[in-house]
Amino acid sequence: MTDLTLQDALQKFLDEVAASRSPNTHKAYCQAVARFAETLSARDISPTLTPVSSLSVDWMGWYIQDLHNASVATEQLYITAIRAFYEYAAAEEWAPVNLPALHRLCRRRARREAARLPPFPRAEIEKILETVAQAATPPPHDERELLRVLRDRALLHVLADTGLRVSEACGLTRGHLDWTEARARVLGKGNREAIVRFSERSLRYLRAYLDARAELDGKQGRPLSALPIFARHDKGAGERVLPLSPRSAEKIVEEWTVAALGERARGTITPHTFRHYFVTVVLRGSGGNVRLAQELARHRSITTTQRYTHLSDDELDRGYHRIFNESGSESEE
Repeated sequence: MTDLTLQDALQKFLDEVAASRSPNTHKAYCQAVARFAETLSARDISPTLTPVSSLSVDWMGWYIQDLHNASVATEQLYITAIRAFYEYAAAEEWAPVNLPALHRLCRRRARREAARLPPFPRAEIEKILETVAQAATPPPHDERELLRVLRDRALLHVLADTGLRVSEACGLTRGHLDWTEARARVLGKGNREAIVRFSERSLRYLRAYLDARAELDGKQGRPLSALPIFARHDKGAGERVLPLSPRSAEKIVEEWTVAALGERARGTITPHTFRHYFVTVVLRGSGGNVRLAQELARHRSITTTQRYTHLSDDELDRGYHRIFNESGSESEE
């Protein structure tokens, strides 16, 4: 056992996460730990005064109960984070944690993970893609506006046709992309290297954007391979080729969502929605090949991919009509 307080133990756990996991994972785990501390404080258990040796599975039950209003994704992430802390504390022999009981408790709550996603806005995303494509024809006369429109068209089609996460897309450099093989090597979630395929239209739009940017790229005094594929084109960047940030990419998606669907649609489509679109298109185009979709989307668990196998009400109506009405009328004849 140890004299560590719960707060000290949680900080040591977060330090370990920072050293071994991605910055995004560390940030999410910090948020989960803060929420866990709130749960305990609300029940008069002070993390700064309570020894970690008092760690109880009951606390996890309270924590899960307090997450009932969170989204399914947030709930699962936060439970995973605090479960990892319990396992870390047990491995360090800081507390006599009943791990089988902890895992049973988490599994019971994790049944929500199988819940289907809400009806998928496929038509809306295709409207956004159509709108941004039309904006580039004819091309704007202003050079900066031209680069922005060509970049946005390329970015949205890359998100839709590759399944790249927005951070991965913003991290691409020209050297990452193999034009001949139509693929790129990316460092994805969990610092795992992976190959991502590109469609013909996404490469066509990328080529048009980079060709228009050729003069600007040539002024940088750096190898072309080191330059970002998606760059800023604002007054702050000036003549420099600076990488587009994920937050700026989110704003681009929001702007084109409003342009295509109206102000009421603001906030309804995000870069991650384009990733959902990609998985859904792969599933439908492959006849429901979940394994193929899992590999192309780079999901670690096939359960994640299976969440996208939903069908819309219209598809269900058509399927029912085809099976029971069309086939039934033929048999009567």
